Amino acid sequence: MSVNRRKFLTVSALTAGGLGLSSSIFGRQHDEKESPQVAGIVPISVAERKARIAKAQELMSQNKMDAIFLEGTPSCFYFTGMRWGLSERTFGVVIPAKGALVYVCPKFEEDRARELILPAFGEEVRCWEEHESPYAVIVGIVKDRGVQHHSIGMEERVRFFIADGVKKEAAGFEVVDATPITAGCRMIKSPAEIALMQKASDITIEAYKAAFATIVPGMSQTLLSNNISAAFRKLGFSGGASVQVGKYSALPHGSITPQTIKEGDVVMIDGGTSCEGYASDITRTVVAGKPTQRQIDVWNLEKQAQDAAFAAIKIGAPCEQVDAAARAVIEKGGFSTNYKLPGLPHRTGHGIGLEGHEWTNFVKGNKTPMAVGMCFSDEPTISIPGEFGIRLEDCLYIAAEGPKFFSKQSISIEKPFG
Repeated sequence: MSVNRRKFLTVSALTAGGLGLSSSIFGRQHDEKESPQVAGIVPISVAERKARIAKAQELMSQNKMDAIFLEGTPSCFYFTGMRWGLSERTFGVVIPAKGALVYVCPKFEEDRARELILPAFGEEVRCWEEHESPYAVIVGIVKDRGVQHHSIGMEERVRFFIADGVKKEAAGFEVVDATPITAGCRMIKSPAEIALMQKASDITIEAYKAAFATIVPGMSQTLLSNNISAAFRKLGFSGGASVQVGKYSALPHGSITPQTIKEGDVVMIDGGTSCEGYASDITRTVVAGKPTQRQIDVWNLEKQAQDAAFAAIKIGAPCEQVDAAARAVIEKGGFSTNYKLPGLPHRTGHGIGLEGHEWTNFVKGNKTPMAVGMCFSDEPTISIPGEFGIRLEDCLYIAAEGPKFFSKQSISIEKPFG
């Protein structure tokens, strides 16, 4: 992406008028109602959430669990549509293998909780006073709903002090990992979920296009990052991206060192937004000015690796084969093996949905078979310490006919948007 100062001044003037961006002052907050981009978004329906709960209860029976407990995490939102933060006070929901959901809540928060609880997903709230044990409340709910297996599942996001507290209260019970239930539901996305992820991806590309047009030598990484956030706001969404420049782009998740874009620097942008909670995650790597042949060659090899990963996605095949395909291309190109540098230092992709990183991963040793409805990032990286790094990241979903990208891939180092 060659950017000279004359082009920058022309484009940034247009951008400032169209998206409220500036090379020095960032756009104000915008009400979502101002943006046509938020029109037509369809939230997850009550019927779909009820079907999720039914599937979870079926999986509990298969895995011999009497119930699972969820804190106010993305999984709680996934099943109930309710959002709640985390604090030292235990709040959450018990989903029993049979029967209605029950919420566990500090007594003084009950009124607020009832405002947020959707009646379709249970109306019973059992409270605990400050001197009482919330763990005893959780165990009591499980017993009241019926005990068959003497097993209570804790999602991996449940904090240790809560799981430990329940374990101490639950004499005769086994406290087990509920990930087979939560991941068993969340790994497979419905058409409604995929539509929301598509929207998040579309918005991310639009915001990137606007902000990328402002890249100019002399700009700080903070300025560019703020321009990206401003572009998201103008579109009616909250979003952002990390910006890494020059040799710091070789660090996959960046450096805390302040950076300024110079002529010929590699610029790597990685970020996204969310739509009704569903995430996007897109990385684009360009050059400020004219790229060198070395930069072009490494960028092209990275693109080949991304393409090889995509081609390796086959329904029923193990996830690890996708990582192997990308890694083979990079290693054949003369780079190091087994995560060593220079080369590919991390897995090729991660699951994505309500969280930017969730189950499961394109990584060596992962035998999980790929299935329709799974969503992943495809992001092999080539990191060359002290020089630069190149990463191209697009997320995808697996349809019955095969994988499909949410975003169009980059065309070349000078054309980051397909």
